[in-house]
Amino acid sequence: MSHKSLFSRALSAAPDRLHFAAHSHHLWPDASFEAQQQTWLDANRHADHKWDLVFGQVVPQAQAHVAAELNLPSPDSVVFSSNTHDFLLRLFSGVAHKPVRILSTDGEFHSFRRQADRWEEVGAAVVTRVPLAPFDTFGDRFLAEAARGGHDWIVISQVFFRTGGLFDRIADLAALARPEGPWVLIDGYHGFMATPTDLSAVADRVFYVAGGYKYAMAGEGACFLHAPPGFCPRPVVTGWFAEFGDLSGPPGGVQYRSDGGRFWGATFDCSALYRFNAVREMLDQQELDTAGVAGHARDLARRFQAAVQGGDAGVLAEADILNPVEGDGPRARFLALRHPQAQVWCAALRGAGVVADVRDDVMRFGFGLYQDPQDVDRLIAACADL
Repeated sequence: MSHKSLFSRALSAAPDRLHFAAHSHHLWPDASFEAQQQTWLDANRHADHKWDLVFGQVVPQAQAHVAAELNLPSPDSVVFSSNTHDFLLRLFSGVAHKPVRILSTDGEFHSFRRQADRWEEVGAAVVTRVPLAPFDTFGDRFLAEAARGGHDWIVISQVFFRTGGLFDRIADLAALARPEGPWVLIDGYHGFMATPTDLSAVADRVFYVAGGYKYAMAGEGACFLHAPPGFCPRPVVTGWFAEFGDLSGPPGGVQYRSDGGRFWGATFDCSALYRFNAVREMLDQQELDTAGVAGHARDLARRFQAAVQGGDAGVLAEADILNPVEGDGPRARFLALRHPQAQVWCAALRGAGVVADVRDDVMRFGFGLYQDPQDVDRLIAACADL
């Protein structure tokens, strides 16, 4: 079944383009365009009282959507910001002593990678990075390091952005988390709405951060944090929105909300939350859930993978598929192909109107609702011409 009609504006904006970077800048559905317009109308209709509407309706709706997607016990644990980097800073600030002892990997996204490097430069952090390779032993190696103790903060991706490898030991990691440390942060950006994710069993022990730029199809600005109760109750980096609601704190001191709202920042552009809510409502109307969308993407990825492995996609047969489609279990929504010529191939495809992306020697092809089997066949033909 084709779902292209849901993306008519985005597809008509560049009708000759083949966009296979749904894992990067996911195209926006028509519903998000209408939501963007509604943001403007509401802002000007309500003017000074806009925030009553935003915090009375828009934010609670977005919290409920996130909680439903992740099977969280309460939507009150969810707080929003314009990017995930904000939450890294607020969590880091809440560790009482410096340097902060961090356990992570050598495969985290740039927001954390760059910031962690800089914290180390100034002596604010000591970071232990467990290598992802070889990935078949990674889970055991990472958990062994975590169990050794001595860490204040553990940061790891649910799905690794470069290779598409999936970390499926979150429950084991959560068992180590304590309010006094270590705190566990799961970077779910390549997991949220990419593959079904149930945090109900660990929601009281792990932080989870993600956003709308990719598989939630809402664009920039709709990032969120799930914060377990009792962990990091008083982040030092804090915004004035965190002082509204059910407050706690020392007499005469700075008061914080007692739910996830303790991580609120300050004034922000709320249009992304309008878009996120509209996309979720669109999916509900179409009777599409994450499992269904992931299944559609998996079928497309499997079709492309078969062509690559069978030699029908030309020189791509020489590449290593780092995260091949195997069965119907949870997985990344992209295929990662490693080859020394990845940069050259990606540039050549872009010149032919095909959008994929590349990280060092790894080329990534992402799949989503706005593609169909005919698009994959056109992709295969373009690859065969390389």
